[in-house]
Amino acid sequence: MSKICQLTGKSLLTGNNVSHAHNRTKRVFEPNLHMHKLWSDKQNKWISLKLSKKALRIIDKIGLDAALEKYNVK
Repeated sequence: MSKICQLTGKSLLTGNNVSHAHNRTKRVFEPNLHMHKLWSDKQNKWISLKLSKKALRIIDKIGLDAALEKYNVK
């Protein structure tokens, strides 16, 4: 499965590991993703989404249905 948040679209970032001697090697920064089942009042069913913790905070603040409308998730 891809490592992309289904609400916010957060995905992998690339960068460098930098040693004490300033040797640089490529590395990957992964988003903090988790699978969650959330209840949608508007659709009257459970929805399974792969979400970042930032997306969960957005859902806590404005609600699931409002967040799905704001970010155009189907």
